[in-house]
Amino acid sequence: MRHDGKEQANRRTFLKFAGAGGLAATAGCLGLGGSGGGGDGPDKIVFGQPAAQTGQWDFLQPGVSQATDAAVKHINDAGGPLDADFEVVRRDTAVKPQEARSVVTQLVENDDALALLGLFSSEINPLFDFLQEQKTPVVTPWPGSNFLDTRGGDHGTPENLDDDEWVWRTVISDTVHTAGAAKRALDQGHSRVGVINGNTEGARSWADGFVNAYEEGGGTVAEQVEVSQGSSSYQSALSRLFEADFDAFAVSIPLEDAITLLGDWADGGYGRQPILSDPLAQDELPKQVGSALDGAWAASPGDAGPSYDTFESEYNSVDGDAEINGWTAPAWDATQVAALAIERAGEASREAVEKNLGPVTRGEGTEVASFEEGKEALADGDEIVYRGAATAATFTNFGNVFGSVTINEANGGSFSTIETIPAEELRQFVSEDEY
Repeated sequence: MRHDGKEQANRRTFLKFAGAGGLAATAGCLGLGGSGGGGDGPDKIVFGQPAAQTGQWDFLQPGVSQATDAAVKHINDAGGPLDADFEVVRRDTAVKPQEARSVVTQLVENDDALALLGLFSSEINPLFDFLQEQKTPVVTPWPGSNFLDTRGGDHGTPENLDDDEWVWRTVISDTVHTAGAAKRALDQGHSRVGVINGNTEGARSWADGFVNAYEEGGGTVAEQVEVSQGSSSYQSALSRLFEADFDAFAVSIPLEDAITLLGDWADGGYGRQPILSDPLAQDELPKQVGSALDGAWAASPGDAGPSYDTFESEYNSVDGDAEINGWTAPAWDATQVAALAIERAGEASREAVEKNLGPVTRGEGTEVASFEEGKEALADGDEIVYRGAATAATFTNFGNVFGSVTINEANGGSFSTIETIPAEELRQFVSEDEY
């Protein structure tokens, strides 16, 4: 329910005398009240989105931006959190830690963002202590790093902020989907593999997760080679890798480098089964490498959440034709849960978001597929449980989610889904008290 005309007029009068800048500066650190049902809430609520608009991962950002824009439109169409206009400010980090530090500071201090809907593993891991100091919830669709398996979330005590670590992710960890890749490799009879990976945090994290799960499953890593990214040729590294005896080889490196590396692999006629890290399930890769890549596959975070159809409908209703990737539906989920946290709190503050992210995703309550359904249920006095598009979006005590894994295979210049591994089959790889 929106404010009536009198309330809006009173608000404008207050702004006139207080000054919009002064009010905005206050909104980020003090709850402005509001009940989500017509109270004296804020006029505008802002979230920030650190984004990969440039840099080596920029090919993934369009789908995440379109999903976020669709979520913003959906939330505003439903009346907005606390009946306020809802906005996401997007700033480019190029996935560089120092740029990310600057962007986070700008979003928190200048834009008064109440939550941050982004940051990659390569940014979060080195900035983890800095992010704790900001005391601003980071609800991100990006990071797969197993560094976060036991860091983040509210430790199961939502009202107590003292033990919180302020980072939540709506995408499954590398620990989960690399377990899916390892399981499929072993199921296909590949008992020995080679591994070649880049030297960034994200590339290493995928390789480490895959190796751990594969060896725990009984496989043998015959050789592992780490390469510097940005090289014009990877022939030397491939020669070293393929001196070993193995059935298949796993590749974890950004897309642009992978095009060069796998082009060298095709030209060299090395053969054997390629297993790709999840960011490489992009049609651009087989288009550039050619038919030699037919049969290569990647295990990606699944899109089997209960509200996927709701997300897909809203995603296709907004301007844009960005390809849906493994981080697109998690971006929708991140925006939904953060907005629902404010609505449940009845208060626009960073602490309120942090305290309510767990309660809107766990426990008992009316199951909702979107902010619109959640706002209506909360107005009726119900507790709510958001069920996500990418996963069920039930946050663990460490702020993680668990979900299925999709196998995408390259053929004829594009990827298509050939198999989904249910979450239940992967839980044996992940201990509940370590995730």
